Amino acid sequence: MSVGIAVGLLAGIATTLLVTVTVRPDVVIALVLGVPGVLGILTVLVAGRRWVTTLGAFILAIAPGWFGALTIIQVASHA
Repeated sequence: MSVGIAVGLLAGIATTLLVTVTVRPDVVIALVLGVPGVLGILTVLVAGRRWVTTLGAFILAIAPGWFGALTIIQVASHA
């Protein structure tokens, strides 16, 4: 899960640098928390093997790291 959080932080920084269009904050929060959350939970629920459960936990852990990176960037840029 620590690796998932680190990947989420990197994904948040990368998307901030790559996406230059203005996006509504509620849409961003829904995408950043919703997509990895739903994919991770579904992967854990349907997992038949241990490595699939590990993959689901990894995907689930991406969301808080990604959200944290976007939050820190938003707070620092509008200080």
